[in-house]
Amino acid sequence: MAGQAVDLIVMEASGGLESSLTCARQAAGFAVAVINPRQARDFAKALGYLVKANRIDAKALAEVAEVRAGSPERDRFVTALPTPQQQALHALVARPRQLVAMQVAERQRLSVSHTAARKLIGAMIMVIRTELDQVETELAKHIETHHADLALRLSSVRGIGPTTVATLIAEVPELGQLSRREISALIGLAPFNRDSGQMRGKRAIFGGRGQVRRGLYMAALAAIRFNAVIKQFYDRLVAVAKPKKGRHRRLHAQVPDYPQRHGQNRQGPGRFSSYRLTRKTVADMLGRFSNAQPRSTCSR
Repeated sequence: MAGQAVDLIVMEASGGLESSLTCARQAAGFAVAVINPRQARDFAKALGYLVKANRIDAKALAEVAEVRAGSPERDRFVTALPTPQQQALHALVARPRQLVAMQVAERQRLSVSHTAARKLIGAMIMVIRTELDQVETELAKHIETHHADLALRLSSVRGIGPTTVATLIAEVPELGQLSRREISALIGLAPFNRDSGQMRGKRAIFGGRGQVRRGLYMAALAAIRFNAVIKQFYDRLVAVAKPKKGRHRRLHAQVPDYPQRHGQNRQGPGRFSSYRLTRKTVADMLGRFSNAQPRSTCSR
């Protein structure tokens, strides 16, 4: 790129493989924008590039860069250069998630493993636990050293714990620089309109930063019990028939369309209908397996 006038570099996100190149180009003084591959593909389709190939993808990215460079909001598209402390924090936040996934996998293997392998699997689970404790200690020390003020302000909100604080600091470096509406849209908590003409569609959230959104969801569940403001907002959502999540969600199942339940609306044998489970329907379904042969047993 030496000797060339480069106003903006656009590249696709590729699972973190683009991070080193992004930092290197930004350190060299170039403005870099990392975009979602879906956005690049949608842009290419809008230009009529229905075939997907490396050369076509590169051409589409160049045209995306040209459009964004000429936009009045160009600076908004430029990816912020993370500091070395932020990069280290991001790695420390991601590591516990990886270890927890490994721990869950080992526990699942332990429940169905043979006796000869259980001791080895148990030893691996203990190693993972030790590693988790070490990473959490390093994470707490890093936050106390480099982000103590921000962590104190975030943890002052009831329902926000150390894990959520670390996730917010690592995954949302824009905190304090954007308005509440902009930050909610960035994370993916702002509902999008789905309107066309006189039609008013159902609003729903989409995209954003999934890890942050999941962490805030769990924090909100805890805050409902301790934060009066969030509890009032939650009650207002429930009052306007906002569907509940988790164990409050209604259970539905595909069960036979019994004539005694639906009368003349039965549409013939083999048809199925979805309705709320009752004790009778559960008993009917479980009765199908009453004559099933038991599985053979073996020593484990």
